[in-house]
Amino acid sequence: MLKSEYLQNVYTQVVTRDPDQREFHQAVLEVLESLDQVIGRFPQYQERGIVETFVEPERMICFRVPWVDDQGHVQVNRGYRIQFSSTIGPYKGGLRFHPTVNLSILKFLGFEQILKNSLTGLPMGGAKGGADFDPKGKSDGEVMRFCQSFMTELNRHIGQFVDVPAGDIGVGGREIGYLFGQYRRIRGSYDAGVLTGKGLAFGGSLVRTEATGYGLCYITQEMLRVLKNDSFEGKTVVISGSGNVAIFATEKATQLGAKVVALSDSNGYIHDPNGINLDVVKDIKLNRRGRIREYAAEVPGSTYHEGFRGIWTIPCDIALPCATQNEIDGDIAETIVKNGAMAVAEGANMPCRPEAIRVFQEAGLLFAPAKAANAGGVATSGLEMSQNSIRHAWTFEEVDEKLKGIMVNIFHNIYNASIECGVPGDLVVGANIAGFKKVADVMLAQGTI
Repeated sequence: MLKSEYLQNVYTQVVTRDPDQREFHQAVLEVLESLDQVIGRFPQYQERGIVETFVEPERMICFRVPWVDDQGHVQVNRGYRIQFSSTIGPYKGGLRFHPTVNLSILKFLGFEQILKNSLTGLPMGGAKGGADFDPKGKSDGEVMRFCQSFMTELNRHIGQFVDVPAGDIGVGGREIGYLFGQYRRIRGSYDAGVLTGKGLAFGGSLVRTEATGYGLCYITQEMLRVLKNDSFEGKTVVISGSGNVAIFATEKATQLGAKVVALSDSNGYIHDPNGINLDVVKDIKLNRRGRIREYAAEVPGSTYHEGFRGIWTIPCDIALPCATQNEIDGDIAETIVKNGAMAVAEGANMPCRPEAIRVFQEAGLLFAPAKAANAGGVATSGLEMSQNSIRHAWTFEEVDEKLKGIMVNIFHNIYNASIECGVPGDLVVGANIAGFKKVADVMLAQGTI
């Protein structure tokens, strides 16, 4: 229960206005609970209506996306772009193509993106978009025609100084290429900075594919160093998911001396007590677009199990949930604690339910929330925008070093904010306060209200 009557009224308004948007309510409540601890210090936020403005998107765009399948039949999907905040820079956030896409999920993701982008220190606002289209099982031609139709509408709402989408679930390099090609044809100009996650041959950045997974490990390593005088060295790690975030978190954790023993997809999980053979995983997931169960058939000593949540029954020192939102509930969190974990860092967006986070914190585990821990992807997207602006490409090592510096700075910003709020080490509060305060103060300075 929120102690501040002002914040309680804000939350009630959010729920009353959109009663069916549970994911968005969850994201807003988490931030308001953090603000509840410090709102009395900032009467100007209440006087100027900053919080109620902050939780309402600047613009919500919804449109139909008709396309023709390989049988010549017209299909119609629904597309969205939630432009949540442009206070500190152009709208920035991914596009998600998945059957579960709806306004609630995109509003929660766009809201989180404001704070995440703020924490990077780069001049980017918050947004999110996508469609209830599933690229799985579709031919390249079908995906291309869908992307072209999607961009035919979206192009009028974006621009390198207005709104810069990137990829997300279901939107990888193939989809970004088709989207950018259509944008270029419609606009008749080569605005490389309008999309990030592009191919290297047309304005993409090195490390972008690896960025979220690498960044997750960089911030986790710094958290372990500062708060436990420890590291990944010699640790057993469980990582859910098997997309880019999970794959490259596996790669970086292994480079830092850990042994990753499990990965998953939406059907089940693999357990390899000898340590995941990443070359096999990359071949299955990135080259063949296959399912994670194929790993067990190819790697002796590994096993496949149906049901992706079962992955959290495997004992580990460090848990990195990188699959999807709300995959870890209170019961699963209890299992993770009971099995001896010392740290959890979120690679996916909001993979831990509020009750799970409470279990981790009460048990004394280190916990890094998604808005800080998985900011590496958008940070490197920001670096891609910078390279596009100066017509230059940095080396892999240069981008990787900049990414590491950003993630280390994020940790120290949120840790220092937790100390200032009187809850040292509570990185959830630290991330929410540090991310919010920067945007809120700029809103006041610009006379947004």
